[in-house]
Amino acid sequence: MMQAWTHPACLLHDTGPGHAERPERLRAVLDALHAAFPALQWHEAPRATRGQLLRVHTPELLSTVLDTNPTQRVHLDADTVLSPASAEAALRAAGAAVAATDAVLHGQADRAFCAVRPPGHHATGDVAMGFCLFNSAAVAAAHAIAHGNLERVAVIDFDVHHGNGTQAIFEHDPRVLYLSSHQSPLYPDSGYVEERGEGNIFNAPLQPGAGSDAFRAAWRERLLPALEDFRPQLVIVSAGFDAHWRDPLAQLQLQADDYAWVTLELAKVAGRHAGGRMVSMLEGGYDLQALAECSVAHVAALSGLEPA
Repeated sequence: MMQAWTHPACLLHDTGPGHAERPERLRAVLDALHAAFPALQWHEAPRATRGQLLRVHTPELLSTVLDTNPTQRVHLDADTVLSPASAEAALRAAGAAVAATDAVLHGQADRAFCAVRPPGHHATGDVAMGFCLFNSAAVAAAHAIAHGNLERVAVIDFDVHHGNGTQAIFEHDPRVLYLSSHQSPLYPDSGYVEERGEGNIFNAPLQPGAGSDAFRAAWRERLLPALEDFRPQLVIVSAGFDAHWRDPLAQLQLQADDYAWVTLELAKVAGRHAGGRMVSMLEGGYDLQALAECSVAHVAALSGLEPA
């Protein structure tokens, strides 16, 4: 069974005029998924608790995001904005990750997709950056280990930007495997092959202009074998769709079919080792048409449902 999680608060995080990470992104995803999968079971995300967030973030970061209470937009850096509604959105995004993980671990679903914003994978333990306030995928992984008593959780990241925050949070925790394909060079200038953590980090940088063949080869030859060897008990996906050829913030040349392909490959490994259990989090993707198409392709592969 497939579940989907979201919350209206995620549409109210206000990044300001002209910002790439805008509310229309999430609206495009929600509209596309509702149209393609009318029978999909939707759930309203709860708030993450401070205790859940503190597994991966410092009290200082929580204070910045949750206790600043801005009356207008505040820039935490050149790209990362805190608006009056941002704390609630960030709590609901991370809360979706936790609730979806619980649903999968408790047998209420075997797959889940969290249609939320702000994205998360650039947020480190102590710094909000790269459009990201809290690292929802990391919160989910830490929750699965602490609450689900899992010993091997994989975080898979095919966003076009390297998930420096997720890597930094888990690079010394061998219970978590982090696998990433991403464009390089590109923000945040991390994710090189030699970054290995405790042997639990595998990066596959792709050159600007690389397309389907290079992407699939990176997963087939480097990343999927590492996932197979790890034998994950849960697969968490940082699902960014900004490696699509339409995306304005990067130069990879993927198609929606590539996201369907990699999702199906991940599902095969999850089926062999994790009882099929997968939780996927929306990350980047800044062309609305591409974002809608890729989200549908990803959820179709994740759920086994045929789009309407």
